[in-house]
Amino acid sequence: MHKYPAIKNFILDLLFPKFCLSCKREGSFLCEDCKSLIEIMEYAYCLCEGKAVVSLARTQKNQPGKCPKCSSKKLSGLFFASPYKNQIIKKLIKNFKYEPYTKSLALPLAGLIAEHFIISGRNTEEFWQNAVLIPVPISKEKQRKRGYNQSEELAKELSKIITVPLLAGVLVKTRKTESQMNLKKEARQKNLLNAFAVTNTGCLYNKKVFLVDDVYTTGNTMEECVKTLRKAGAKSVWGITIAREE
Repeated sequence: MHKYPAIKNFILDLLFPKFCLSCKREGSFLCEDCKSLIEIMEYAYCLCEGKAVVSLARTQKNQPGKCPKCSSKKLSGLFFASPYKNQIIKKLIKNFKYEPYTKSLALPLAGLIAEHFIISGRNTEEFWQNAVLIPVPISKEKQRKRGYNQSEELAKELSKIITVPLLAGVLVKTRKTESQMNLKKEARQKNLLNAFAVTNTGCLYNKKVFLVDDVYTTGNTMEECVKTLRKAGAKSVWGITIAREE
């Protein structure tokens, strides 16, 4: 039974070969040589916009906290694999989120995130105790157009790698919002106000939630998600992204 997926993948690779999105070498969407050019972060940084520093603040069990300047943020902290300024990362995320909508990029991108947890020394049973992964939801319209929620696909693959439960469909988007990219800071916050809801509060009680998304920019989306999740009983909410925009 286990051999059939392998045969299917072999046939798909034969008919539709993968090429590295950076150097065009055949074999995978991210070859080992190009992967070596991506800086995987060893440390966790605070949530300050534009001037993030290695977070020296600590919370329970040696987890990274926030510096005094960003202590008012509702998100407990952020973990990300690489800076968004890396051109290879930019290209991977662009192809993952936009046309040609390369859904299978979820696996190599999740692998980069997992590597961050490994080299930072946090991929331990103690760290992931009582933890769940929750993808940041998108509107039904966007999901229909793309065919998938990129954050959910990323969370699915990450869940398999780090063996942490995935709660898909628990956090939902209740209304359509404007693209955050086109709005100023104040408008971004208002744009997302009360845009999320929890469908099952019982599964979140006292859990350490890890919100999964593709890129962390201003953090407004995650902040609004945190408000909803904490009201539903989550003990703490942390962010996980592929990259962080400085």
